[in-house]
Amino acid sequence: MQETDVVRALAALAQEVRLRVFRALVVAGPQGLTPGVLSEQLAVAPNTLSFHLKELVHAGLISQERQGRNLVYRAAFDTMNSLLTYLSDNCCQGASCLAPSAPACQC
Repeated sequence: MQETDVVRALAALAQEVRLRVFRALVVAGPQGLTPGVLSEQLAVAPNTLSFHLKELVHAGLISQERQGRNLVYRAAFDTMNSLLTYLSDNCCQGASCLAPSAPACQC
């Protein structure tokens, strides 16, 4: 993961509503959620939610797919795992801290 991508992802998550949206999509897993469900679950106005979803898509943290008349948003687990790897890559004075069998999120 490039440093500019890391900065973009962290900047997107450095906002309360976007962090809550991202966490809700992680919990939802691969089936994702529609904006209507997200709006209701998080008590966020639809127009406000739309802005935050756009920012998370731009950062590569979530994806958007049209299913019929609905949009479905999903967490981008590959990006999330890459971000976590980047952040922990040089912890413990460069030694590997995680057990080799430590699983990444496979959703």
